[in-house]
Amino acid sequence: MNRSTTAFAFVLGLLVCSGTPRSWAQESSAARPQAAQATGYRLDLSINEMEDGKKINTRHYSMNLTDDSATKELKIGTRVPVEPEQGKFQYIDLGTNISAKMYLNQNSLTLDVRVEVSSLASADQATRGQPLVRQMVLSGRTLVIPDRAMVIGSVDDPNSKREFQLDATATKIK
Repeated sequence: MNRSTTAFAFVLGLLVCSGTPRSWAQESSAARPQAAQATGYRLDLSINEMEDGKKINTRHYSMNLTDDSATKELKIGTRVPVEPEQGKFQYIDLGTNISAKMYLNQNSLTLDVRVEVSSLASADQATRGQPLVRQMVLSGRTLVIPDRAMVIGSVDDPNSKREFQLDATATKIK
Protein backbone atom coordinates (compact mmCIF):
# COMPACT_ATOMS: atom_id res chain seq x y z
CA MET A 1 0.00 0.00 0.00
CA ASN A 2 2.88 2.31 0.82
CA ARG A 3 4.40 1.66 -2.60
CA SER A 4 1.18 2.44 -4.45
CA THR A 5 0.70 5.66 -2.47
CA THR A 6 4.25 6.74 -3.23
CA ALA A 7 3.89 5.84 -6.93
CA PHE A 8 0.56 7.71 -7.12
CA ALA A 9 2.09 10.79 -5.49
CA PHE A 10 5.06 10.64 -7.90
CA VAL A 11 2.82 10.38 -10.99
CA LEU A 12 0.54 13.13 -9.68
CA GLY A 13 3.60 15.31 -9.06
CA LEU A 14 4.85 14.74 -12.61
CA LEU A 15 1.46 15.65 -14.08
CA VAL A 16 1.14 18.81 -12.00
CA CYS A 17 4.72 19.94 -12.68
CA SER A 18 4.63 19.25 -16.41
CA GLY A 19 1.57 21.45 -16.93
CA THR A 20 2.49 24.20 -14.48
CA PRO A 21 5.40 25.99 -16.21
CA ARG A 22 3.38 26.46 -19.38
CA SER A 23 0.44 27.95 -17.52
CA TRP A 24 2.72 30.09 -15.31
CA ALA A 25 4.50 31.46 -18.36
CA GLN A 26 1.22 32.40 -19.99
CA GLU A 27 -0.08 34.06 -16.84
CA SER A 28 3.10 35.98 -16.10
CA SER A 29 3.53 37.36 -19.63
CA ALA A 30 -0.14 38.32 -19.90
CA ALA A 31 -0.32 39.90 -16.43
CA ARG A 32 3.05 41.67 -16.68
CA PRO A 33 2.99 45.02 -18.51
CA GLN A 34 5.47 45.50 -21.33
CA ALA A 35 8.67 47.21 -20.20
CA ALA A 36 9.11 50.62 -21.80
CA GLN A 37 11.95 50.72 -24.28
CA ALA A 38 14.46 53.50 -23.85
CA THR A 39 14.53 56.00 -26.70
CA GLY A 40 17.91 56.97 -28.13
CA TYR A 41 19.05 60.52 -28.84
CA ARG A 42 22.16 61.98 -30.39
CA LEU A 43 23.29 64.97 -28.36
CA ASP A 44 25.33 67.53 -30.29
CA LEU A 45 27.14 70.10 -28.15
CA SER A 46 28.94 73.20 -29.36
CA ILE A 47 31.20 75.41 -27.29
CA ASN A 48 31.28 78.74 -29.06
CA GLU A 49 33.99 81.25 -28.29
CA MET A 50 32.78 84.75 -29.10
CA GLU A 51 34.39 88.17 -29.10
CA ASP A 52 32.44 91.37 -29.70
CA GLY A 53 29.36 89.31 -30.62
CA LYS A 54 31.14 87.30 -33.36
CA LYS A 55 32.05 83.62 -33.23
CA ILE A 56 35.81 83.23 -33.41
CA ASN A 57 36.02 79.52 -32.54
CA THR A 58 33.64 76.58 -32.18
CA ARG A 59 34.34 73.12 -30.78
CA HIS A 60 31.84 70.34 -31.52
CA TYR A 61 31.15 67.21 -29.47
CA SER A 62 28.55 64.44 -29.94
CA MET A 63 27.37 61.56 -27.81
CA ASN A 64 24.46 59.13 -27.87
CA LEU A 65 22.11 59.10 -24.89
CA THR A 66 18.94 57.31 -23.90
CA ASP A 67 16.06 58.60 -21.82
CA ASP A 68 16.72 56.01 -19.09
CA SER A 69 18.66 58.24 -16.64
CA ALA A 70 22.07 56.73 -17.41
CA THR A 71 24.85 59.35 -17.23
CA LYS A 72 27.31 59.32 -20.10
CA GLU A 73 30.74 60.95 -20.08
CA LEU A 74 33.17 62.19 -22.68
CA LYS A 75 36.70 63.13 -21.64
CA ILE A 76 39.43 64.59 -23.80
CA GLY A 77 42.62 65.87 -22.27
CA THR A 78 46.09 65.56 -20.90
CA ARG A 79 47.50 64.63 -17.49
CA VAL A 80 50.03 67.26 -16.45
CA PRO A 81 52.59 66.61 -13.68
CA VAL A 82 52.82 69.22 -10.93
CA GLU A 83 55.48 69.23 -8.20
CA PRO A 84 53.85 70.58 -5.01
CA GLU A 85 56.91 69.57 -2.96
CA GLN A 86 60.47 68.88 -3.97
CA GLY A 87 60.58 65.37 -5.45
CA LYS A 88 56.81 64.70 -5.10
CA PHE A 89 54.58 64.80 -8.15
CA GLN A 90 50.83 64.96 -8.57
CA TYR A 91 48.95 64.91 -11.84
CA ILE A 92 46.14 67.22 -12.81
CA ASP A 93 43.72 66.52 -15.66
CA LEU A 94 43.37 69.29 -18.22
CA GLY A 95 41.06 69.37 -21.23
CA THR A 96 37.35 68.94 -21.82
CA ASN A 97 35.06 66.84 -19.63
CA ILE A 98 31.40 66.44 -20.54
CA SER A 99 28.76 64.54 -18.60
CA ALA A 100 25.16 64.35 -19.70
CA LYS A 101 21.98 62.45 -19.04
CA MET A 102 18.44 62.58 -20.38
CA TYR A 103 15.33 61.36 -18.72
CA LEU A 104 11.64 61.23 -19.47
CA ASN A 105 9.48 63.04 -16.93
CA GLN A 106 5.71 63.05 -17.45
CA ASN A 107 5.86 63.17 -21.27
CA SER A 108 8.67 65.75 -21.41
CA LEU A 109 12.34 65.13 -22.00
CA THR A 110 14.89 66.72 -19.65
CA LEU A 111 18.62 67.15 -20.26
CA ASP A 112 21.22 67.54 -17.52
CA VAL A 113 24.61 68.54 -18.88
CA ARG A 114 27.91 69.68 -17.39
CA VAL A 115 30.90 70.83 -19.43
CA GLU A 116 34.29 71.61 -17.90
CA VAL A 117 37.11 73.04 -20.00
CA SER A 118 40.49 73.59 -18.37
CA SER A 119 43.90 74.62 -19.70
CA LEU A 120 47.21 76.03 -18.57
CA ALA A 121 47.62 79.79 -18.55
CA SER A 122 50.63 81.23 -20.31
CA ALA A 123 54.03 80.57 -18.74
CA ASP A 124 54.45 84.23 -17.70
CA GLN A 125 51.30 83.94 -15.56
CA ALA A 126 52.62 80.98 -13.55
CA THR A 127 53.31 81.58 -9.88
CA ARG A 128 56.54 80.41 -8.22
CA GLY A 129 57.23 78.00 -11.04
CA GLN A 130 53.84 76.29 -10.65
CA PRO A 131 51.41 76.31 -13.57
CA LEU A 132 48.27 78.39 -13.40
CA VAL A 133 45.15 76.51 -14.48
CA ARG A 134 42.26 78.25 -16.23
CA GLN A 135 38.88 76.56 -15.90
CA MET A 136 35.42 77.18 -17.32
CA VAL A 137 32.37 75.22 -16.16
CA LEU A 138 28.93 75.37 -17.75
CA SER A 139 26.13 73.21 -16.47
CA GLY A 140 22.40 73.26 -16.59
CA ARG A 141 19.11 71.44 -16.74
CA THR A 142 16.57 72.17 -19.43
CA LEU A 143 13.57 70.68 -21.16
CA VAL A 144 14.54 69.29 -24.53
CA ILE A 145 12.73 70.04 -27.75
CA PRO A 146 14.15 67.53 -30.24
CA ASP A 147 15.92 68.98 -33.29
CA ARG A 148 16.05 72.49 -31.80
CA ALA A 149 19.32 74.11 -30.69
CA MET A 150 19.21 75.46 -27.14
CA VAL A 151 21.63 77.68 -25.28
CA ILE A 152 22.50 75.91 -22.02
CA GLY A 153 24.56 78.79 -20.67
CA SER A 154 27.23 81.36 -21.34
CA VAL A 155 30.14 82.80 -19.34
CA ASP A 156 32.46 85.75 -19.78
CA ASP A 157 36.20 85.16 -19.69
CA PRO A 158 37.50 87.38 -16.85
CA ASN A 159 40.90 87.77 -18.58
CA SER A 160 39.63 88.99 -21.95
CA LYS A 161 36.61 90.33 -23.78
CA ARG A 162 35.60 86.83 -24.83
CA GLU A 163 32.45 84.94 -24.03
CA PHE A 164 31.91 81.17 -24.09
CA GLN A 165 28.48 79.78 -24.95
CA LEU A 166 27.28 76.17 -24.71
CA ASP A 167 24.64 75.09 -27.26
CA ALA A 168 22.92 71.70 -27.29
CA THR A 169 20.76 69.92 -29.88
CA ALA A 170 19.10 66.53 -29.24
CA THR A 171 18.05 64.47 -32.26
CA LYS A 172 15.98 61.31 -31.87
CA ILE A 173 17.76 58.26 -33.24
CA LYS A 174 15.49 56.32 -35.59
